[in-house]
Amino acid sequence: MTSAPKGRGELRAQPHTTRGDRQARPIRLGRRSMAALALVSAIGVVAFGWPLLAGPDSGLGAHAQDAPWLFAALLPLLVGVVVATISDVGLDAKAIAMLGVLAAAGAALRPLGAGTAGIEPMFFLMVLSGRVLGPGFGFVLGAVSMFASALLTGGVGPWMPFQMLSMGWVCMGAGLLPGADTLRGRRELWLLGAYGAVASVLYGTVMNLQGWPYISGLATGVSFVPGDAVGDNLARFLAYCLATSLGWDLPRAVLTVVLSLALGPAVLKALRRATRRAAFEAPVTFEAPRP
Repeated sequence: MTSAPKGRGELRAQPHTTRGDRQARPIRLGRRSMAALALVSAIGVVAFGWPLLAGPDSGLGAHAQDAPWLFAALLPLLVGVVVATISDVGLDAKAIAMLGVLAAAGAALRPLGAGTAGIEPMFFLMVLSGRVLGPGFGFVLGAVSMFASALLTGGVGPWMPFQMLSMGWVCMGAGLLPGADTLRGRRELWLLGAYGAVASVLYGTVMNLQGWPYISGLATGVSFVPGDAVGDNLARFLAYCLATSLGWDLPRAVLTVVLSLALGPAVLKALRRATRRAAFEAPVTFEAPRP
């Protein structure tokens, strides 16, 4: 190897050392990114839940065609989270590369089950990735993975931003689980498996809420009734979920638990090794050239 020219310092990334076994994260949420993430989440909650508060004269059924406008409104906000994160803490080439690899892997895993009986193996990878890489990276990964999956499978439509937001929440929640720096072994796997099961069911439930109000014109016993009491509509929604989606949500939850327990040790080890080698949080210092 040739030494650096005289008069020039060598740029080195020093190993990151902290007390305990603190997990390095490619994205540390700062004020801007947290504010943007809170804004997107708040708008997402309103986007999912506002029909429950609609009045009887709101003409909700006629507004089904407005969903593409929500599609156009949510996507810039999701991108804004990424932009805010980059401007707040920086997203280097290594983090972008890891994001691309994991998003591609998640997008490739999703079509394997082809949606049959809710078999979606991408959920376990998203949960484990969010756990290791943190809530900020997890939210971005979940949203980007769903976007890439929609392009891969031709599933682009007004429902796509809802899927992106919901999967972002799933991955972010995994990054917020306790014991990220201390909990290891079987206890961590069971924690991730339990979270993955709950998140899988909640994902299906939230996505049902996105589409359920627009079937009110069918006038069935589980249809949404604009202007009716919130409790009555929620009871119909619960019946709707039990009748239409529970058969998909439960197999998704079971598969997520099985894959988390079976493949979790290897995947977590690989993700943590890649994170350590990437040295995301290593401070950059200049050293004098060697003689």
